[in-house]
Amino acid sequence: MPSENFLQDTLAEELLELALKSGAEVAEVYQSKSLSKPIFFEANRLKQVETSQSEGTALRLWCDGRPGLTVAYGTVEPHAMVQRAIASSKLNQPETIQLVSNSQPAYPDLGKKIPVEKMVEWGKKTISLVRETYPEVICTGDWECDTENTRLINTQGLDCHYTDTTLSCFLSAEWVRGDDFLSVSDGQTERNQLNPQGVAQQILQRLSWAKENTQATNGRFPVLFTSKAADMLWGTIQAALNGKRVLENASPWAERVGQQVISDSLTVFQDPQAGPYSCPFDDEGYPTQDRVFIQDGVLKDFYCDRSTGSNLGTGTTGNGFRPGLGSYPSPGLFNFLIQPGLLSLEDLISYMGNGLIVDQMLGGGGGISGDFAINVDLGYQVRNGKIIGRVKDTMVSGNIYTALKQVVKLGGDADWNGSCYTPSLIVDGLFITTKNH
Repeated sequence: MPSENFLQDTLAEELLELALKSGAEVAEVYQSKSLSKPIFFEANRLKQVETSQSEGTALRLWCDGRPGLTVAYGTVEPHAMVQRAIASSKLNQPETIQLVSNSQPAYPDLGKKIPVEKMVEWGKKTISLVRETYPEVICTGDWECDTENTRLINTQGLDCHYTDTTLSCFLSAEWVRGDDFLSVSDGQTERNQLNPQGVAQQILQRLSWAKENTQATNGRFPVLFTSKAADMLWGTIQAALNGKRVLENASPWAERVGQQVISDSLTVFQDPQAGPYSCPFDDEGYPTQDRVFIQDGVLKDFYCDRSTGSNLGTGTTGNGFRPGLGSYPSPGLFNFLIQPGLLSLEDLISYMGNGLIVDQMLGGGGGISGDFAINVDLGYQVRNGKIIGRVKDTMVSGNIYTALKQVVKLGGDADWNGSCYTPSLIVDGLFITTKNH
């Protein structure tokens, strides 16, 4: 489903023409089409292969300066859609109209499609590698090739589009040992190629570490968040860097540009060309930008959409994204990267001496306040630089802003967890408590 299909489809142009004829001053159409081919494995066997398609169209227009928005999925009736958008505009207050008037119309396609047969082969190979060592383990997972076309066109002359193909996989290995139940999971999101050996190796390593159960030590200790778990820390930082929260005085960093806010070992940025979440333009039609938010712990910048950037006096950073097709663009991130260090995960474990590894957790982060208390779903006790076993019934608590000022070491094992690219890291001084204390 190449992006050129948009150029053969005249729906967007028809909607714009009807909007102007119906009294709108300006209008824009956002179109998204996706084709997904997920492959499911259950109890170590291929269960099913599916194909799903979706298509959505959002029309936004301004009548008498008032914005109106409507959305349709699948087949569209243009006249009805325009009338709904005009009706919704009457419920809103006037606003300044600012639409992009020119932009590179066509961007290179991102990623390439992989045949279903290859995805099935990868899935079988990953499960086989895990069960060669642990035949009693039961594996469940899915592999997917997803192609999405995006087009944004308006009455000011903008018409840009691109096609994005991403590959993803997820595998869960369940190990039942009497009354003890263990679930280890891992996955990848990439373009062009998945690595079955890499996924299997991650799971095999965790299963090996979990052969023995042990009791966590209560008190304040260093905690090593693996790259899979570390993104919990960064959700709060993403919220603090949101320009809209700055305008609302809801970010604790609203007045801290140029000041040290986290450890000087940390640099946080976005790169439009990086990884499977690269993106050439935002949902307002502005090209995405290289942006350093925090340099060596010093706050440099916030991310903004057009409206927020205008109010802050900084302009857009190319971060205007729709939370959903029926939503207005607001400040959002397409990728979020933390500059990795140099140490391997094994080096970090050795360096930590005594402490706790968090690899999977129940519950999320602490929101904008930074306070958190998470139950460790999969974690390991470290003593004298060695893993001595898996811990159960253990909680870790603290404050994310404080924790990121106390980063001890960064790993060189950065990986994508969702759209966050983070290495493993050791933070000091978090509270560890167990059920028995």
